Amino acid sequence: MPSADFPLSGARLVNQIAERWRRLRESAGRSHRGIRQYFAVLLISLGALLSLYVGGTYFWMYQQQRELMREFQTQNAGLNPSAPRVGGLTRLSIPKINLDAVIMEGTSHKSLTLGPGHLRDSAFPGDPGNSVLAAHRDTFFRHISELKAGDDIFVERNGQHYHYVVTGKRIVHPADFSVLDTTSEARLTLITCYPVYFIGPAPERLVVFAKLANTPATT
Repeated sequence: MPSADFPLSGARLVNQIAERWRRLRESAGRSHRGIRQYFAVLLISLGALLSLYVGGTYFWMYQQQRELMREFQTQNAGLNPSAPRVGGLTRLSIPKINLDAVIMEGTSHKSLTLGPGHLRDSAFPGDPGNSVLAAHRDTFFRHISELKAGDDIFVERNGQHYHYVVTGKRIVHPADFSVLDTTSEARLTLITCYPVYFIGPAPERLVVFAKLANTPATT
């Protein structure tokens, strides 16, 4: 004959199983919340580190530009008008977009971090030929897309002041090297990635063309 306690024992067993499942669900919930909190803290920390890195890079860049500008001013203050004028730093100024920077020689990663870079083997700014300058779209050339025909660009090098006037702009594929072609006239070509606000490697290039508008004036 079945024991009279069997139904009660079965009920206790069911209750115990239900209680264990409840505890397991609570434990799993706490575990999931812990994982979510961990990833939330991780993402926030990575975002903060990235912001610090970008902010630090920009701070260092502008500090270096200030040092270069001081060096440029010192260099020009000591120029002898009768001495040959070769080498030295070059200053680029575009009033419309409030750009005033010392140009770096070369277009390496370091050069483009510090300022607009002069493409090696292209003419020097102010000389006959095509002088090509490149810069990042999120730093020095952020606003060159706003330039229009007739806008002024000024270059100062070795005590000489050069006045360029924008003649036009074009969007080209990165493999289009025709914009680097040499010319008989003194021309300035500014290049940056495009679209300006594209996230990731930009698929195109924005090119601004300008021509020398005057005989260089001596400081």
